Amino acid sequence: MQIGTLNQSQMMILESFAGAQDEQELNDLMDMLRNFYAQRLERELHRLWDDGTLDEEKLEQLRGEHLRVPSRHHSEVV
Repeated sequence: MQIGTLNQSQMMILESFAGAQDEQELNDLMDMLRNFYAQRLERELHRLWDDGTLDEEKLEQLRGEHLRVPSRHHSEVV
């Protein structure tokens, strides 16, 4: 895996995690990031529902789909 230059957002996140004083602060930062992405996902889902891209029929189709793919680690071990 090749790592390129970090952008400003990535640097800010790294600096925030590096500044965590203890495990509780680290957990709090992780919770904030999870909540941020959960809220962003929820807004996008609402947008897709409102514009008709997502509806009950499509949800039913997704329920039957197998969407997981093997992880890279798993495929390297096998």
